[in-house]
Amino acid sequence: MENMTLANIEKACHGTYIGEEAVKGEKVSGVVIDSRQVQKDYLFVAIQGEKVDGHKFIPDVFAKGAKAVLSEKRLENPAGPYILVESCTQALKSLAEFYRKSLDIKVVGITGSVGKTSTKEMIASVLGEKYAVLKTEGNFNNEIGLPLTIFKIRKEHEAAVLEMGISEFGEMHRLAAMANPDVCVITNIGLCHLENLKTRDGILKAKTESFDHLKEGGTVVLNGDDDKLSTIKQVYDKEPVFYGMGEAMEFKENGKKAVYAKEVKNLGLFGMQACIHTPEGEIEVQIPIPGEHNVYNALAATSVGLTLGLTLDEIKAGIEKAKTIDGRTNIVKAGGITVIDDCYNANPVSMKASIDVLATASGRKIAVLGDMGELGEKERKLHYEVGEHLAKKAVDVLFCAGELSEETAKAVREKNVSCDVHYFKTKEALLEELLPFIKTGDTVLVKASHFMEYPQIVAKIKAKSDCL
Repeated sequence: MENMTLANIEKACHGTYIGEEAVKGEKVSGVVIDSRQVQKDYLFVAIQGEKVDGHKFIPDVFAKGAKAVLSEKRLENPAGPYILVESCTQALKSLAEFYRKSLDIKVVGITGSVGKTSTKEMIASVLGEKYAVLKTEGNFNNEIGLPLTIFKIRKEHEAAVLEMGISEFGEMHRLAAMANPDVCVITNIGLCHLENLKTRDGILKAKTESFDHLKEGGTVVLNGDDDKLSTIKQVYDKEPVFYGMGEAMEFKENGKKAVYAKEVKNLGLFGMQACIHTPEGEIEVQIPIPGEHNVYNALAATSVGLTLGLTLDEIKAGIEKAKTIDGRTNIVKAGGITVIDDCYNANPVSMKASIDVLATASGRKIAVLGDMGELGEKERKLHYEVGEHLAKKAVDVLFCAGELSEETAKAVREKNVSCDVHYFKTKEALLEELLPFIKTGDTVLVKASHFMEYPQIVAKIKAKSDCL
């Protein structure tokens, strides 16, 4: 890792080096907080968590060949050097900020209420046609996960696509300081994390903190069909790049989008087709992931690709190679059953988008939904609105569980008597009735917020399909 000598680490973390002076000029080859991931010459950061104190693993990591550790405690007779810091968590962030600024690499920072991960995957796929790309894996998008992602950047990487997720004011400012992006992408301003951010205007304020550490001359890429994002006129004397459906800016007088789609065709579970217009020309693309929201993801990726010097042919190839990941509109063929695995997380906007995808399927369509978290005082109303949306769609059966999802079931029963509604207090009770109910030819959407643990439902359906 370039510039990551123990002397530089000490300075970046505002710590005190304790150990042999001759070693201070040596570099670490990796930075981790999990003792199981330590390799030779790694730096181990001893995070003191709610359940586990990393300090107790310090003897183990030295035995594995760690170069040094960051510690909040003075150590007695350690087997190697350590840097004493006031807070290992803050030191981790400070060190990530230092390391990022030492790198000659293009960084794309992505945030938004909905679609961060799928947009990240699409952008990484497009940039991969020209650059060696590192991208955020899993849910490593918070104040612990982001620095760990940054530490994985190596000399061979030419671009990094970093997802940034927040739940409170000030958090995005801190994430942006670490990412120091060349390009900032905001997908939308929706209804999530309302417990802390209260309103969509609050969400807008929190998300646009990502501009605070935009590199000089950097570019902001925004969804021009979002009524809140379309109000942003300039960022540091530079106009944003807007994308969306159609050229005109509905929420901005006389405004036009630089990148836009028309002739959009829904291919159901096989994906989407669209003609994407850009200042450089237009491309016909087939997006291999279902849902209109993936057209928006392709538009964001096109905007970023053009910003970072890709040709239209490279952008088209990257879009058409894009893949989804488990829990994110992932289409799983389980025996004779089609499962739309979208159960990593949920909010009202993403829930409605997934219902729209389900409605395009053939055969009997079953929605298996659960509670959405962090919606604040309007949580019951927002669950009811999801039910109203489902009631308008060609969905045959609703299974749902959780205290708040009772509102979803209530709305569907009131608005669409032809939909067969099954409501349960718990996921376990739902499973007991769902598994015998589903049959060959069904398409099943599984979606809820992460705390509902709905991946267990997907696993149970897969297991059942083995017996069909």
